[in-house]
Amino acid sequence: MSQAHHTRLNMSAGIFSVAVALILVFAKLWALSLTGSVAIAATLADSALDLMMSIGGLIAIRYAAKPADEDHAFGHTSAEDLAALAQSLFIAGSASWITYVAVKRLLSGEAGALSDEGAGITVMVFSILLTFGLVLWQRFVARKTGNKVVAADSLHYVGDLVPNVGAIVALWVSSRFGLGTIDSIVALMAAALMFAGSFKIGKAAWDALMDRAADEEMIDGIGKITDDFPGVHGFHDLRTRQAGSRVFVNMHIELDGSQSLDDAHAIGAALRRKIVSTYPSADVMIHKDPIGVERHPDDDRR
Repeated sequence: MSQAHHTRLNMSAGIFSVAVALILVFAKLWALSLTGSVAIAATLADSALDLMMSIGGLIAIRYAAKPADEDHAFGHTSAEDLAALAQSLFIAGSASWITYVAVKRLLSGEAGALSDEGAGITVMVFSILLTFGLVLWQRFVARKTGNKVVAADSLHYVGDLVPNVGAIVALWVSSRFGLGTIDSIVALMAAALMFAGSFKIGKAAWDALMDRAADEEMIDGIGKITDDFPGVHGFHDLRTRQAGSRVFVNMHIELDGSQSLDDAHAIGAALRRKIVSTYPSADVMIHKDPIGVERHPDDDRR
């Protein structure tokens, strides 16, 4: 499958994601105006955040297809981290507002009487079915292309199904038993999930912006590939950093110093191809040293 076809598939998943989020925002706005449900307000806020994240994901996919330029020799992937950090703060703010409204209703003793629960339930069922269809397409695309943005967006939409089901439960209980309090409780549960997601997204973005190393599993995997690679007698100074969906890898390998430069280059190039084939998100730079080389006394920088 060509890279151009991969790009088209990824773009289709991104556009579908934006379209679904936009439809759900308007549908839930209508449902909220009919029911006054805080639980639906929570899912509405989540869908609005989905719309922002989907637009950001679409931009990221588009950016990922662009080659590096003179001003950005390592690409533009750090823009993903900046966008994710801003999104995490917005998510936390929305979750705080939902928590405030729900707690205020509970403390004041207001049941938060709902209306037109049937229409609200219909909208939420529609939301679940549309979200499920999107997730199926995103997972198909992620399997075909290996795109991390599409895979992450799919995982996020799977998490959205929980508060949507919760909103249906709140509406049904209110309609069946007249217990409006359950609406605020479900809203608090949805807010808790939003806080957890905000922290996870924000921490990952912050770590990447601070040049945090890749996860230990990837570092150990690269080390094992290098250790077992023909012609390589050892390695040192393996360093990694993350930027968006990319992981930049720098390392020194030890080779037979008596071999030709052509042979040494061939070993390094083959090792790089092996690492990239195992970890497609890696951008690898390899420095070649003769066996037993020692750092020059004037070279005190790592």
